[in-house]
Amino acid sequence: MAFSLQGLLRRGTQPLLGIDVSASNIKLVELVPGGKAGMRLERYAIEPIERGAIVDGNVEKPEAVADALTRAIRRAGTRTRLAAMAMPSAAVIAKRITLPAGLLEEDYEAQVESEASQYIPFSIDEVNLDFQILGPAPQSPDDVEVLLAASRKEKVEDRVAIAEMAGLRPIVIDVEPFAARTSIDHVTGFLPNHGEGMILAVFDVGQNTTNLTVVLNGQTIFEREQTFGGNQLTADIVRLYGLTLEEAELKKKSGDLPDNYASELLQPFIEQGATEVARSLQFFYTSTPHTRVDRIFLAGGCAVTAGLAEAVAERTQVPTEIMSPFQGMEIAAGIRERQLRLDAPALMVGCGLAMRRFDA
Repeated sequence: MAFSLQGLLRRGTQPLLGIDVSASNIKLVELVPGGKAGMRLERYAIEPIERGAIVDGNVEKPEAVADALTRAIRRAGTRTRLAAMAMPSAAVIAKRITLPAGLLEEDYEAQVESEASQYIPFSIDEVNLDFQILGPAPQSPDDVEVLLAASRKEKVEDRVAIAEMAGLRPIVIDVEPFAARTSIDHVTGFLPNHGEGMILAVFDVGQNTTNLTVVLNGQTIFEREQTFGGNQLTADIVRLYGLTLEEAELKKKSGDLPDNYASELLQPFIEQGATEVARSLQFFYTSTPHTRVDRIFLAGGCAVTAGLAEAVAERTQVPTEIMSPFQGMEIAAGIRERQLRLDAPALMVGCGLAMRRFDA
């Protein structure tokens, strides 16, 4: 499947699956129009990927990834074959530029291509390039602010190939932080006054890294990545109890570990996590004019670690809660809500991708 200029940020209006590909698993989300609510979570699935199949965001074993995606499709029981996928931020060059307002679409395309050549360290013919007009430029009423995004064609094609091997047709290629922001904006809409004037810090605690996004009035005002994630706890379990990585992951999730696990491994991990969050906030305060955060949201697979949210709230003295991108949505009868509560924080990107169906 070839991607034109509109290859990274295109919108979808048809039924589609949000497919989030990470180093450890495939996450599939399907949203449909709701009855009383605007959206209903119809189905989702999480399937592990063979270790080493995705390395640093690069697809090293496409067949293994496609097999995991095929299992996720089967587990979810969906017949939808259109998909929205996302590129990792490391594979995308994203820049905000200013262009004159009121141009024709083809004129914007030509201008974006010209501007992009200044930021892309390889030939424009080697990339998929797209742009989105964000609105009036803050300092210039006669101009508009435009977001351009570019990724190497081979990187995009790797993900397209995975989907096609699993019988899907990708019609939207997004960028992971943008997809996550879609979910964050959805949740923000349920805060008092739709979160207006509130400084919100979202910590996405993944396997290897924690990504901080600070949002104010619908704008990202600060981002930071740090090395802290669930694999540290998994590695400690392997070391202390002599398990394989796969066994350690399973037992970490089920809680089937010796009595000393909580005191010797889990509690130190929670304390380190709270310390890392507090350190990131301090970095935010010293790097920006802002001196407060009004609420902390924890997302990612590690967000549901027992005691982490409480430890973060105590350490930072900021109200802290676990984020679910499905807030305010209807939930299909076939979904077990108890399991969803555990899985939801890890589905931020997948949900944001699935929401592309509802773009105007």
